[in-house]
Amino acid sequence: MIYIAHRGNLSGKRENFENTRTYIDLALFKGYECEIDICKWDGKDFYLGHDTPQEAISETWIRNKRLWCHAKNYEAFQALQKQGHNCFWHNEDKYTLTSHGYIWAYPGEQVGANTIAVLPEWKDTNIKDAAGICSDNIKFYKDFFEDNNMDTEWLS
Repeated sequence: MIYIAHRGNLSGKRENFENTRTYIDLALFKGYECEIDICKWDGKDFYLGHDTPQEAISETWIRNKRLWCHAKNYEAFQALQKQGHNCFWHNEDKYTLTSHGYIWAYPGEQVGANTIAVLPEWKDTNIKDAAGICSDNIKFYKDFFEDNNMDTEWLS
């Protein structure tokens, strides 16, 4: 199972901290992968940010293989893909394919092999066959599965 911290959140949504380099670095340090929002506004610099640029980041920093870069505009998507980063773009599509071949499922959509269940707690998504989970509460999922020595079979 791949455990992905949505915008760096581990134990609940914290809007004042999410999508900041320090917060994301902490989640990475604790062993999680992270979904981050990336925009490229001026044609040369990448920025963390969902709706507006929040914090400039280097292309070197986003080379981390445990980052899942959600491009928020076409310019960012094009640059991320060209540089070989794990990236994707979607708005409210039910599914999108990441540049590394995973299916990124909108909350509440059916998941299967090679699919990342995004925010399954929003719509009570069955994560039984998912390759990974992206959640604001990812620590709960990881702790539960690992502490109980369980896989997702119990969900069937």
